[in-house]
Amino acid sequence: MLSMEDHITQFSPNDMPSDAANEYRQLPHNIEAEQGLLGALLINNDALDQIANFLQAKHFFDPVHQRIFESIAKLIANGNLASPVTLKSYLELDEGLAELGGASYLARLASNATTISNARQYGQTIYDLAIRRELIVVGEEMIGDAFESDIDDSPDRQIDKAEQALYEIAEKGAHSAGFMSFNESLSGAIEMAERAYQREGNLSGISSGFKGLDDLLGGLQESDLIILAGRPAMGKTALATNIAFTVANNYLKARNSGNVETTPDGTVKVKDGGVVGFFSLEMSADQLATRMLAEQSGVSSSNIRKGEIHEDEYARLVKSASELTEAPLFIDHTGAIPIATLAARARRLKRQHGLNLIVVDYLQLVRASSGRGNDGRVQEVSEITQGLKALAKELDVPVVALSQLSRQVESRDDKRPQLSDLRESGSIEQDADIVMFVYREPYYLMREKPSEGTEEFLMWQEKMNQVDGTAEVIVGKNRHGPVGLARMAFEDRFTRFSDLAEDDRLPERHE
Repeated sequence: MLSMEDHITQFSPNDMPSDAANEYRQLPHNIEAEQGLLGALLINNDALDQIANFLQAKHFFDPVHQRIFESIAKLIANGNLASPVTLKSYLELDEGLAELGGASYLARLASNATTISNARQYGQTIYDLAIRRELIVVGEEMIGDAFESDIDDSPDRQIDKAEQALYEIAEKGAHSAGFMSFNESLSGAIEMAERAYQREGNLSGISSGFKGLDDLLGGLQESDLIILAGRPAMGKTALATNIAFTVANNYLKARNSGNVETTPDGTVKVKDGGVVGFFSLEMSADQLATRMLAEQSGVSSSNIRKGEIHEDEYARLVKSASELTEAPLFIDHTGAIPIATLAARARRLKRQHGLNLIVVDYLQLVRASSGRGNDGRVQEVSEITQGLKALAKELDVPVVALSQLSRQVESRDDKRPQLSDLRESGSIEQDADIVMFVYREPYYLMREKPSEGTEEFLMWQEKMNQVDGTAEVIVGKNRHGPVGLARMAFEDRFTRFSDLAEDDRLPERHE
């Protein structure tokens, strides 16, 4: 078998100074494994099936071997025989192959070939060495960027870039495995049904903490992009923080109670709740924490900010703060964060602490990474929603993204939102798996208050008594099941949602 030494001149590190030896250090490779695999392919084309799902021409170290492998793969894909004879006509003008002996080199590869049973092992060796070379390249780029950074290129951006590159290497092949057999897909469906059977409430997804909403959605499903939209003051952020804390707190309770399972690879999974990453682009982390503290303690957030707290309220604050401290809830309050940076930080969080739910407050404050300002806002939002959906699938977690609604809602008599009310609605509606709207009729009814002492005032007061303290979460799109609405209680002082009675939950129809 021809080795690398036959066509690359080598020098012994002992023949040169130590500094030169370090500079000459070669990238990891195994020419013999490449030659053995190519020979196996040439004598038995079926060997390609063992390595085609993960090995590509670029993974070979020798450029000549890259071109040989690519030609073999193309011939086999077109239904032709790949052998030293058939390859000769395609590669006879290849100067690199000519230096190695041309057609005779192909013949030697075949004559010295490994058996087909070793093809996958050789392919895996070639692939692993290629990944190691990529790691070296990423490291060198990190060093180069740090030495020669532009004045506008902050260290944080360089870190995000390096983390994204490393994550892409780590996850290579995990989300591009090609076709799955129906049997594999069916196994995933059975596993989902099993999780639903074991979870409290028989949910296939993570519980939102609201039974009416869970009845419609079956919980928050992995890999779903969920849009939670509403006009200002409807309570979007309040509902999102309620859900986020519930998910994190359920995880904490399940872990402390031992409600966990250990997978065959040693990973520990908690059966209820999850780790939450909350991107708060509008509110600071302190403001968001204050709001969550108010929700959980039942102490008005305005009183917390002003320090107007009674002794019993202080005790509740301390208890709630202790619970919040232990919950696996992580907040990033970077304003106008680019979608690429958001994705990189989510990957980092999953790698370091695990991740089961992402909340983005809110969609319109995320920046597109392309920086193409002339493409228009609709294209920019389209890039953001596609990026969030791709992130949900990549990390296999639900992503809840809050969104604003256009002002056309205010011009209608019935101010219940519709899909067409979404800002830049085309891309949002298309990319989302679930679209939900928060609607509070008391908010609009309060603005229509007539003069006291009139007949209109009595009618208004009666209607206000019926809806005061209530809210609706309208599911306008549900890729997996019914649309409809869940009526909830809403406490304005604490910006807190809770369930209403059973007969107030009104599922309507299937989409």
